[in-house]
Amino acid sequence: MIEAQNLTKVFGATRAVDGVSFQVQPGEIYGFLGPNGAGKTTTIRLLTGTLFPTSGQVQILNMDMVSQEIRIKQEIGVVPDEPRLYENLKGSEYIDFVTDIYRLRKQEILPEVKELCDAFAIDFLDKAIGEYSHGMKQKLMLLSVLMRKPKALFLDEPTVGLDARSARILKMLLEKYAAGGAPIFMTTHIMEIAEKMCHRIAIINKGKLVAEGTMEELRKASGEQNATLEDIFLQVTGTGGDIEELVKEL
Repeated sequence: MIEAQNLTKVFGATRAVDGVSFQVQPGEIYGFLGPNGAGKTTTIRLLTGTLFPTSGQVQILNMDMVSQEIRIKQEIGVVPDEPRLYENLKGSEYIDFVTDIYRLRKQEILPEVKELCDAFAIDFLDKAIGEYSHGMKQKLMLLSVLMRKPKALFLDEPTVGLDARSARILKMLLEKYAAGGAPIFMTTHIMEIAEKMCHRIAIINKGKLVAEGTMEELRKASGEQNATLEDIFLQVTGTGGDIEELVKEL
């Protein structure tokens, strides 16, 4: 349902994504982890058509991104790491804008909008977006995506800025969508979320995929049967060796 083949993106002398390949199956929550600057957000942008690869191929919902880009964008939902919204619009006006862009029938999505507003405690749609906190903007972005019931979801750090209740509801909703067959591709820096939610996990470092598998497979590859995802992450990215020494010196 989501497939990258030898995906590469070069910016000048920097290979931000370097020959990355993977597949996400229907109903699978696929966690994509990595240190800051490892290539996570660039990969999501390549998968969702806001960046074009230097080389390699992307297929989403059995469609090729080169030849069917608009069709793919009609069918998927994307929640970026930073909600970029029109701050002079009211929340309700932004929802109307998205409804028009996707040619949705307003009366048909109103029940879904109401249910999502109740779930995420969204009672601020009559206010200008410029007055919103980061968490409020994140909730509006989630509303604008989830109300469309997309066939595949891409989420970049989706719980950042959300209160505990909203984060729990989002996690449960994603599990529900996956149970219904939707593939979900998500990045997060919160290891506990990835370990508990994701069916498979990939770790990218310096643009290259350095590990992929279920938690059981990752533990087996690490040689530590009781390793946490954090332990495995630090091991395969080479970022954990000097932590104790650093803390002692602080």
